[in-house]
Amino acid sequence: MNKHRVMVLAVDSVLPMDLGIPTQIFNARPNTPYELTVCGDTEEAVTTSSGFTLGLAAGLEALAEADTIIVPGFEDFRRPPLPRVRAALKLAGRAGIRIASICTGAFAVASAGLLDGRTVTTHWAKADDLEELYPRLRVDRNVLYIDNDTILTSAGFTAGIDLCLHLVRKDLGAAVANDIARDIVAAPHRDGGQAQYINRTLPTPQATTLADTRERALLHLEEDLTIPHLADHAGVSPRTLTRLWRQETGVSPHQWLLTARINRARELLETTDLQVEQIAIRCGLGSGANMRARFRDALGVTPTAYRRTFQYQAA
Repeated sequence: MNKHRVMVLAVDSVLPMDLGIPTQIFNARPNTPYELTVCGDTEEAVTTSSGFTLGLAAGLEALAEADTIIVPGFEDFRRPPLPRVRAALKLAGRAGIRIASICTGAFAVASAGLLDGRTVTTHWAKADDLEELYPRLRVDRNVLYIDNDTILTSAGFTAGIDLCLHLVRKDLGAAVANDIARDIVAAPHRDGGQAQYINRTLPTPQATTLADTRERALLHLEEDLTIPHLADHAGVSPRTLTRLWRQETGVSPHQWLLTARINRARELLETTDLQVEQIAIRCGLGSGANMRARFRDALGVTPTAYRRTFQYQAA
């Protein structure tokens, strides 16, 4: 069996958890062709984001010998890696070597010009930074990973697991990838097009005129909260309510309520065994069919798939 050389590029302030993903997955089974090496811009050591140093097995010259290069996330992502790191990545990209980034590792790959003109992804909270620093790329904030053949990018931490398992699946087939997923206790397969699970925040109000009305809405999401109903509670006209609501939250009342209802549905899926139809009624989403459609639009998965991923399992 021909060896497949996987080089993991650890830059300064590398995130230890991101670094651990490829080392676990590509070293999980002794009968696979993967030969993994952690390398960097020095053959000595790199300082991680947690402050400890990590010994390296090779320098940047190892990248030229790679079949696959994995670039984990790093904390100081707004500062480009050293010129010699960028040059080594650029040479590897021009040579057609497969390069995959995890989380903010996309910033390092972008600094080498390898993401210009591409649609990529990264951690949702860093997407604006990536587009600001590298305007020639476009960030898709709603996927776990993107496969552009020789250039692949993933969202935050757990999406890096999905990306690496995707690479194994491409190289060795689904059976081997599923075996490795079981070894590391990960979901066997999450499609790259699945949405990132962004923190369930509602737009922060900038004023408090409608604060009581919003608070009441959150306590009664199961009700038919129409614009006239909300306006009556606030003591203003429907038109004024819509204007003030958008002014204070940045979104329309309809979008705000939909986000609140999906958030409540997520909470109930995680913490109860209620049926989807029951949750839909409690959250004001009407029917199970409507909840499934809204859920897929917002998160890219069905409520059942979301529950499998996040529901607490008692020991």
